[in-house]
Amino acid sequence: MSAFDDERREDERRRVLANSAVMAAGTVVSRLSGFVRSTLLAAALGAKLHADLFNIANTIPNMLYILLAGGVVNAVLVPQLVRAIKDDPDRGDAYTNRIITLAGLFLGVVTILLVVAAPWVIQLFLTDELNAAAYAAQRESIVDFARYCLPQVFFYGMYVLIGQVLNARGRFGPMMWAPIANNVISIAVLVVYLVVFGPAQDVFGPYDANQELLLGLGSTLGIAAQFAILVPYLRLTGFHYRPRFDFLHTGLGHTFRLGVWTVLFVIVNQVAYTVVVRLASGGTASSTDGTGYSIYSQTFLIMMVPHAVITVSLATAILPRLAARAAERDDAGLATSLGETLRSALALILPFALLMPCVALGVSRLIWGYGAAADDYTDYAPSLALFGGGLVFFTVHYLVLRGFYALEQTRTVFWIQCAVAGTNIVAALVLVASTDAAGTAPALVLAYTCSYVVGALVSYSLLSRRLGGLPTRELWRFLARLAVAAVLAAAAAAGTAYLVHDLIGVARLWAAVVSVVVTGLVGGLVLLGTARTMRLDEITTIVDTIARRLPIPRRP
Repeated sequence: MSAFDDERREDERRRVLANSAVMAAGTVVSRLSGFVRSTLLAAALGAKLHADLFNIANTIPNMLYILLAGGVVNAVLVPQLVRAIKDDPDRGDAYTNRIITLAGLFLGVVTILLVVAAPWVIQLFLTDELNAAAYAAQRESIVDFARYCLPQVFFYGMYVLIGQVLNARGRFGPMMWAPIANNVISIAVLVVYLVVFGPAQDVFGPYDANQELLLGLGSTLGIAAQFAILVPYLRLTGFHYRPRFDFLHTGLGHTFRLGVWTVLFVIVNQVAYTVVVRLASGGTASSTDGTGYSIYSQTFLIMMVPHAVITVSLATAILPRLAARAAERDDAGLATSLGETLRSALALILPFALLMPCVALGVSRLIWGYGAAADDYTDYAPSLALFGGGLVFFTVHYLVLRGFYALEQTRTVFWIQCAVAGTNIVAALVLVASTDAAGTAPALVLAYTCSYVVGALVSYSLLSRRLGGLPTRELWRFLARLAVAAVLAAAAAAGTAYLVHDLIGVARLWAAVVSVVVTGLVGGLVLLGTARTMRLDEITTIVDTIARRLPIPRRP
């Protein structure tokens, strides 16, 4: 490889990291506000059945959006938009107008049908205990919540579609910053809820009509605002939306042929998640000590912080380049770009996964130990600690699939996801059946990890075969060195956590803060010091990129 090629690769890598840093900054702020929302949600509703009623109803719109349109919008349209911008005389304007028009019509009709069918939709996600007569009042509450929340399907879909249009046109920041508006509105709604109604007194009971109206409509308003914020940025890219209904013979057929397999992919994925939600709802319905969907979903959101900040930012920045490599039939270049992105992501994801068990109890107290959930924060810690392993394998699987999408091999992705979903369903059924109600959420976390171990291994091996090889040797050498640094950091963090817990515990808020900060700081410093000693450029480059963007005064 020539010096020019090396220089071009390094320049591309720096641009990807720079774009990723912009998105990551927005995601960090969004996730921090999401922590506040999660704290208020637990303080207001608790962590038992009462909380599950709202949280299940509020997550169904996102699940249904992903089921109905998410895969096509997220993964199929980006390569198509990039090609249209590159090849069409109008830079893809007509194609984009048709896509937005068609998506708006489809999502609008589907949303109306879902609101009408809310009672039947909800039954899919509830365990047999909650469908029994003894829980009629609770079931009525969750149906009411669903009717208020299901319009989110439309706004989720349009938010993601407009965001991907912006990404394809080189504007990566707005989509990552817009969720902050949703969190701000959600925080305001929960503050009002706490002031008006106070923390839940009956953490197993239903809601009254006013509580349902405030929580349900407030949640939908936040998603609508998240979408509305993106609209003005379309004009800044030079794109002006005009409705177009000439859908026939305009190239959309190719898009939807690709989309068929992606739709099947998300159907399989959401079937598996429906099983998870049903099993989780049984954890809190069957026992006062049970853990259920609220704990599973809230700890999942914590796990998704490094995924959203690191992996999604890298994947969003690299996907247009992967699509360009695929269009040029440059398999070697695609493999190289993907390998570099994998190393950049795992450089921070693997250490995070090993450090999470050391801070899980302190983080649980810090985020959820208030109000109605004050006595239940320890229930969050096992699930939070276990999610780290699943995150590593999910990261590999997620990034490798971007390679398949760039190659438009959506059928292969579908069969891979069948293996993932099947493993998740079987493992969840077996593990939940073999534990008690208190172990429901941790069992589902372990099932999640099992599914993505399978997914990572299968997807990586198949893509490597398709491209004539991925840079596997470089990846293994990097992982071996990274593992040394991460294990040393985790060992230092574990020792620090043991000493801090022994001295001051985590029951008091200030003690939890000290535990998390000191443990995380020790682990982080050991990781960074070891990385610099071992010349782990993937870590030091990311740290330096972030440091350059921080408003820190420099010496003249």
